[in-house]
Amino acid sequence: MTNGDEKTIKLKVAEANHRDVGKGIVRIDEAFREKLGLNPFDVVEIRGGKVTSALIGRPYPDDEGLDIIRMDGLIRTNAKTSIGEYVEICKAEWKEAKHVTLSPVKRGIKIYAPSETLSAVFMNRTVSKGDFISTTSLSSSRDMDTYGKGLMLDEFFQDFFRQGFGSSFGLGEIKLQVVSTSPSGIVKITDMTEIELLPEAREITPEQAIPTVMYEDLGGLQDAILKVREMVEIPLKYPELFDRLGIEAPKGVLLHGPPGTGKTMLARAVASESDAYFISINGPEIMSKYYGESEKAIRDIFDEAEKNAPAIIFLDEIDSIAPKRAEVTGEVERRVVAQLLSLMDGLKSRKNVIVIGATNRPEALDLALRRPGRFDREIELRVPSTEGRLEIFHIHTRGMPLTEDVNLMDLAQITYGFVGSDIAALCREAAMRALRRVFPRIDLKEPHIPKEILDSLQVTRADFEEAMKDVQPSAIREILIEIPNISWNDVGGLEDVKCLLKEAVEWPLKNPESYRHIGVEAPKGVLLYGPPGTGKTLLAKAIAHESDANFITAKGSDLLSKWYGESEKRIAEVFTRARQVAPSIVFLDELDSLAPIRGISAGEPQVTARILNQLLSEMDGLEELMGVVVIGATNRPDIIDPALIRPGRFDELILVPVPDKGARREILKVHTKKMALAEDVDIEELVARTDNYTGADLAAICKKAGRYALREELHADNVKQKHFLKAVSETRPSVTPDTMKYYEAIKGEIITRKSKEIENPLYI
Repeated sequence: MTNGDEKTIKLKVAEANHRDVGKGIVRIDEAFREKLGLNPFDVVEIRGGKVTSALIGRPYPDDEGLDIIRMDGLIRTNAKTSIGEYVEICKAEWKEAKHVTLSPVKRGIKIYAPSETLSAVFMNRTVSKGDFISTTSLSSSRDMDTYGKGLMLDEFFQDFFRQGFGSSFGLGEIKLQVVSTSPSGIVKITDMTEIELLPEAREITPEQAIPTVMYEDLGGLQDAILKVREMVEIPLKYPELFDRLGIEAPKGVLLHGPPGTGKTMLARAVASESDAYFISINGPEIMSKYYGESEKAIRDIFDEAEKNAPAIIFLDEIDSIAPKRAEVTGEVERRVVAQLLSLMDGLKSRKNVIVIGATNRPEALDLALRRPGRFDREIELRVPSTEGRLEIFHIHTRGMPLTEDVNLMDLAQITYGFVGSDIAALCREAAMRALRRVFPRIDLKEPHIPKEILDSLQVTRADFEEAMKDVQPSAIREILIEIPNISWNDVGGLEDVKCLLKEAVEWPLKNPESYRHIGVEAPKGVLLYGPPGTGKTLLAKAIAHESDANFITAKGSDLLSKWYGESEKRIAEVFTRARQVAPSIVFLDELDSLAPIRGISAGEPQVTARILNQLLSEMDGLEELMGVVVIGATNRPDIIDPALIRPGRFDELILVPVPDKGARREILKVHTKKMALAEDVDIEELVARTDNYTGADLAAICKKAGRYALREELHADNVKQKHFLKAVSETRPSVTPDTMKYYEAIKGEIITRKSKEIENPLYI
């Protein structure tokens, strides 16, 4: 549309990409930009409930052809609009700023920064009186790559980045309010602008209040955000739609998932973005020892919400106030549950009031709450994927001065099992390590920290690597095993076994869409069997590392318990957690001790039979294993219950053989690559002398040879051939020539259970 000579376009507001947040950039389709006569990084005027401005950027490839404008929460606040609403945009008339006065948004915060530092941080940013801005700046290389990829930046824009956004200062991410500008109206900050930072926060009127949490502050939760917005924002903003359809609006949403996945933050973001009255209650704070007080507290909360509708009531840790009535002994809890049920679905209809509950124990909630009409939808917040973790890293490093060697994608790929709070703790710990480096140079008597110290305060990749030693993933902390950095190169020989493992484990976890495309199910389990010392456990660790999967081990000592039902409960917990942190690998070492054949002896302990039954139901029961692969390892496959090793449970039975001549050569190369070898060391001779030796035997030979060299001379320069030959002569092979005949016989007979008739040479 046109207004006089001014061209304006109406576009729908959409959330910004995480990497655009706080940088004063909006993105629209090329066709709309050309219609307005704008070039990339020109200034655009945005008219919502208020008028604000921003720099225009090229669209992301997925947005081409869409009539949307992507803007972050700060720009939405400045324009007094929200996601889903329409705003008008046009080419802005702006002036060069001579003087800009800023103040902190939060009370009690003390910020000191010289005018030249602020001018560099806000270079080329456009502001007007009353706007909120963030000190987040674009760092030269990282954001040049982000903004330049697919956007065809020419030399002008590269200069633009270098001049305006290429500086990185130690201010972090701080939200400020523009108190005044000279001249008035929309102004652009340049190197000639004098910026004054007031020491105290100015009073903000309620209609100007800045949201504490925005959708862009949530990473890896796009699906959950869409579902919650659909269930909460639409009923609160447009209740007439439901009246027109003749249906009741949703009354409640239950958010559940592992601790730290963002349940509370999501509820706060919804409240901020929907401009709803927000009441937050932690479960235990409404409980009282006096009769009727707890119920009255809940009634008062619902009454307050009704008076201030549209409103959101957020019940955090709802399992503490609404447990299953049949399982609690206290009368107070039962009355509280009954009161909550009647308030959410009683005779009195409460319009424009939504209840959001959050818990990490949904199974502990009273069943009467978990039905439509009370909690209409249950939304699970899962442990984030690699892409989700990358978004969270972008959020928590938004205002962090990072060095060039920090690659957030690399960090996202190795932080298996980390939830949002874990990544926040990791970033905080890395920043603290950077602070410790400069702390000795800080004079505590000085009122302000010198600029050169602030500029040298940068977080390196080494800081993140050291922080990872202290921060563990909370989602699988109690059942996590630390995986050594073992790759396929560290496993000598066994090429056929490696190929089978890649097909059965790595491909389904890394490329599940390929299996869905051709319409076949991925294997659920893989059983590695073979003589002791052939590398079954090592292979499991290597495949877990290569698959970028969370690795969970279930050892017999951890699962067995003297209490009835406790062992089955522990197995159920392992598989439940594996589903939550998928893709994951559950490793069952020495499987024969956990799942022996049932009924082979009259005096067998019943606990192993119950464990086996639980394993059978977990691997192929009603609840599907999605993104979870079970790897078992044993050297006694003949005594494992046949129900466990059928297709559908352990789909692949892989024999890990005694290494042949070529495999022994590769294993010796792996174990000697870090050793200081003398020139007379002949690997081929060692290969010829070690027939029937397993990988563990060859590793022992290399260790012994090194010890013999040190026994001769404590400060020996290298290990000689004679040391290896002596080690070979004193190390006997773990298996006999008949051992592989036994396993080869089992290989053909194990499914039909004819292996019972095979003579077992291991136990003669």
